Amino acid sequence: MRAVLDKLISWTGLALAVVLLIAGGLLTWANMFIGDQVKDQLTMQDITMPEGEALASLPEADASALEKYAGSALDSGPEAKAYADHYILAHMNAASEGRTYQQVSSEFLALDDEAKASEEGQALGGLRQTLFMGNTLRGLLLYGYAFATIGTIAGYAALAAFVGAFVLLALVQLGLRHARRTETAEVRQAQLAPA
Repeated sequence: MRAVLDKLISWTGLALAVVLLIAGGLLTWANMFIGDQVKDQLTMQDITMPEGEALASLPEADASALEKYAGSALDSGPEAKAYADHYILAHMNAASEGRTYQQVSSEFLALDDEAKASEEGQALGGLRQTLFMGNTLRGLLLYGYAFATIGTIAGYAALAAFVGAFVLLALVQLGLRHARRTETAEVRQAQLAPA
């Protein structure tokens, strides 16, 4: 009876190992697909990370966050996040004195037609447009970062699935070996038992 239980548990472990191998394969594919897509899409934007004077003009915290990427092509999720949060956002905050697109847009929309046509109104409208474009670019870059992070997580999950599958396969082998030994011992015991 013990041998049957060992076999049942071992075959269940084998089925789980197969599921983990399939999941690991799919997660590896997802990791590679997402990584390739993020790199291709970001590379097509042809953005070079700021360096030299461009870094020096930023607040110290932003410059130090971008320093490790200085002069390289923006082609990865972490670079996209750094560029969005420490370059684009720094320039948006400097241009708007820390006001958001919503605040500037509300100010512009509150103006009457004559005020919108004035030099100050035109400047506010231009700032509104700049903030809109900056927010759009930031959002797209941060989507790239988010997808790159998902790809990285899929890679770690694939590794965990493969490790789990190999551990289960080792346990299946041990379980089947134990089932054979138990079966042999039960047969010997039955043969030696008095009739």
